[in-house]
Amino acid sequence: MISRFSYGHVIETEAILQKPAADNGVLPLLSVDEASLSFTYSMADDDKVYGLGENVRGINKRGWIYQSKCSDEPEHVEDRRSLYGAHNFFVVSGKETFGIFVDYPGILTFDIGYTRYSELKITASDWNLDVYVITGSDVKDIIHQFRQLIGRSFVVPKWAFGYGQSRWSYMSEDEIREVVRKHRELQIPLDSVYLDIDYMDRYKDFTLNNETFPDFADFNQEMKEDHIHLVPIIDAGVKQEEGYPVYEEGLKKGYFCTKEDGTPFVAAVWPGKALFPDMLNKEARDWFGEQYKFLLDQGVEGFWNDMNEPAIFYTEDRLKEVLDKIDDYKDRNLDLNEFGEMTALVGSLSNNTEDYTRFYHNIQGEKVSHDRVHNLFGYNMTRAAGEAFERLEPDKRILMFSRSSYIGMHRYGGIWMGDNKSWWSHILLNLHMLPSLNMCGFLYTGADLGGFGADTTEDLMLRWLALGIFTPLMRNHSTLGTRRQEAYQFENMDGFRHIIGLRYRLLPYLYSEYMKAVLNDEMMFRPLAFDYPDDRHAKAVEDQLLLGDSMMIAPVYEQNADGRYVYLPESMKQVRFSADGTVEETILPAGHHFVEIPLTDVVLFIRPNHLIPLSKGGQCVDEVDFEALTFLSYVTEGNEAVYTYYHDDGYEKDYENPAHLSEIRILPDGTVQR
Repeated sequence: MISRFSYGHVIETEAILQKPAADNGVLPLLSVDEASLSFTYSMADDDKVYGLGENVRGINKRGWIYQSKCSDEPEHVEDRRSLYGAHNFFVVSGKETFGIFVDYPGILTFDIGYTRYSELKITASDWNLDVYVITGSDVKDIIHQFRQLIGRSFVVPKWAFGYGQSRWSYMSEDEIREVVRKHRELQIPLDSVYLDIDYMDRYKDFTLNNETFPDFADFNQEMKEDHIHLVPIIDAGVKQEEGYPVYEEGLKKGYFCTKEDGTPFVAAVWPGKALFPDMLNKEARDWFGEQYKFLLDQGVEGFWNDMNEPAIFYTEDRLKEVLDKIDDYKDRNLDLNEFGEMTALVGSLSNNTEDYTRFYHNIQGEKVSHDRVHNLFGYNMTRAAGEAFERLEPDKRILMFSRSSYIGMHRYGGIWMGDNKSWWSHILLNLHMLPSLNMCGFLYTGADLGGFGADTTEDLMLRWLALGIFTPLMRNHSTLGTRRQEAYQFENMDGFRHIIGLRYRLLPYLYSEYMKAVLNDEMMFRPLAFDYPDDRHAKAVEDQLLLGDSMMIAPVYEQNADGRYVYLPESMKQVRFSADGTVEETILPAGHHFVEIPLTDVVLFIRPNHLIPLSKGGQCVDEVDFEALTFLSYVTEGNEAVYTYYHDDGYEKDYENPAHLSEIRILPDGTVQR
């Protein structure tokens, strides 16, 4: 059951496609304090809290304070309160089980047992919001109801399930050719290469650097002939430059955000001074979406949107203020306090909260300060693209994922998990985010494998790939100035070839589970607690996940570990894939086990009376045969395994065609029926 309670003058986010009528009764479960703009719930000792999408810390969010504020935050450490997304949905599981979604585009704080361990408190910046209360038979039912409320998740083309190689930046056509050549020569599968900001002409959106990419359309076609998709980045800021058509047209038509007096709001990002398209103005959004046509016409079939919190290096006004103040420190003997004041001034330039109060949107003719709708910017930038793709390429799936997001954006694109680090702890953080993002509708997601910032190591890269082969977005990405981390940069080529190749063997299962999660408004990744709610050990597990109907994964995330402890809530079949090509199957009883996992092994677990379809693999998704399958199964005595298999061509949009579904059955004697 879903009930909506409305407070004040609500700014429409369009996170919900069809709002239920507002309930005029008393808000259940939460106590309301309008004076402090807050809602409070008293938690029992054993209550757990799941959700909030993209955030730090564990699957159970209890014990910390989170801020719903889309932030350009490259330090994903435990004391951070916000990352790039605003995902205001959570489920309390315990003495009472219920879900809460706060539909509110401004800054929102979730104190989940931080100030008082027994208290969950939600505090808004103003009193203009909708609160949805969702009750159901269990956690999965509540999440299913919420997912139905917010609409179907984005569907990617099937090639986007292939392995992608990225770096800031591959600087030229020849450098990309070399990346592709080495993968193909070493038989390391590859489907996409990502283009970071240096493919552009001086960081200008929807342009090309004609010196380093002189024949982009021909080059893109050359890559396609080798089954490689080029995926360029698009940033939120449009460079302020006379003669640049995107800037001049947007300025002429009034499509950029303005200051209160109506003059353009100018902020610096990669190209220096830039203007932000008013993504909350429908006309401006339609205009910005049409700009993607420039690259679609070059044959591009996928994009990633970045810097769309929006990130701000500095604003014209604040830079002037800071430089004037710093001038006062000249020729002075700076003591500790004065030196701190001066350095803090420089630090205040980037992503300053006050700057978000200095510009405005035109929302259906009403001037609205950006800070009131901050969390909608990245969502609507990606929406602009998604709606344009429906007009420009109505019969083709176009890959799109974004850094910043709000619930509702899941209908237009996926997300990647942002600027992580080459740290072992970030493998675990990658795993923790998967179910909470799925709860909020974001199914196409993944982390920068190997870590974006800092220098990776061979063992870290291998272990992270052993998790990454299961995530829908599987991309190796690293930043400028760090160690090169393409698979061929390391010694253990057999290990890299084996693990990345296994991804392509698993594709029939992974793609099928993704599409069923989309069509049935379900999660692809689930904590053990969701399926084994009466098992106290399962409820405590934070480093294993159920993946779809049949599989459990338990990656290694500690340096120099030769294995790990795994908890099985019921008997499961352990399947070990080794680099020498052997596949070892072992039935393990319910309970705690130490599982040895050498560096190049991948281990997964099959639930009783379930099966996993496998392909023969391939060097790209186009080579994978989704019909000629083999099967891994665990069939207990006297039972059979039944699997609903989803398979389409990966490009069409008739997702609900019954012909895409078939039943696979393995009988007790091992006979396969299809």
